[in-house]
Amino acid sequence: MDSFITIVTTLTVQLQKPTLAFLLGGMMLAALGSRFEIPQPVYKFIVILLLLKVGLSGGLAMRDADLVSLAAPALAAVLAGIGIVLIGAATLARWRGVARVDGLATAGLFGAVSASTLAAGMAVLDAEGVAYEGFIGALYPFMDIAALVTAIILGRISLARASATTAGGGTTLALGNGTAGIDTGVIREILADTFRSPAISALILGLALGLFADTKALYEGFYELLFRGLLSILMLIMGMEAWSRLSELRKVAHAYVVYAVTAPLVHGLFGFVLGLAAHHLTGFSAGGVVLLSVMAASSSDISGPPTLRAALPEANPSAYVGASTGLGTPVAILSIPLWIALAETVIGL
Repeated sequence: MDSFITIVTTLTVQLQKPTLAFLLGGMMLAALGSRFEIPQPVYKFIVILLLLKVGLSGGLAMRDADLVSLAAPALAAVLAGIGIVLIGAATLARWRGVARVDGLATAGLFGAVSASTLAAGMAVLDAEGVAYEGFIGALYPFMDIAALVTAIILGRISLARASATTAGGGTTLALGNGTAGIDTGVIREILADTFRSPAISALILGLALGLFADTKALYEGFYELLFRGLLSILMLIMGMEAWSRLSELRKVAHAYVVYAVTAPLVHGLFGFVLGLAAHHLTGFSAGGVVLLSVMAASSSDISGPPTLRAALPEANPSAYVGASTGLGTPVAILSIPLWIALAETVIGL
């Protein structure tokens, strides 16, 4: 009974948080036939500002980190982000009836990191008196960008192949002004185009500026102050779009429920194994291993949605945001004691 009350309470808290509340608000506006609209240029400007902020925060965190000690955990974070997307590509994205691009976008969001879940994990460890490295926050962009870029690349390759099949193109596909082989030239073009895309370019530029330029005052005085408000507007837009595409999910909603409930546990375990490897190689702390597991179990509610919306507009936001924020986040938060118990058993806290 206590567990049930805890789950209900956690879900209620998530519904009250701005990310999900504004998403649901947008869905309500669309359901009521409202003519509310955000002009497309304004939407694009908001997305760029949000992604620059996320990149800057990661770069600033890396500046304060011990880069030698950071190397192994950072590699583990990158592998976790990529691996989680590949797990989703082999499971949810192959589920009968699930659009592959929707499954890959969802996997990308689950591979990226929730700052609120990471903060919750840190708070729990602080309360337990468990030490962890001060550079943990700097691992955020490594896992985040690795997962999102992997999901976007796989999603665009999938769309390219689907387009070639529909057009009867067999093994070729026109891209830009030329034609490329589906397994070589097209993939190279997609890789280059992904890194040139506004979303990924803004993330990487923000990361570089935060790391190498004196941007802390600008970040704190402009980007951080505007961030939550701009994110709420973005979630309204995504909520309205999600409602218009909700009918696409009715036949496969169970697939997303199963994935959202089980994925945080599988991903957290994957992150724990990678963190354990870093522990044995470099002495990465037990608390750090727990937080890497928490990051892997979490799903993005900040950087992920705008990045995917900009880079994979074909993907259905009601699939990836609903599965992530609606179900994945509560499960990830509730699993934090599991990673602590596992670290205590395997490593010793």
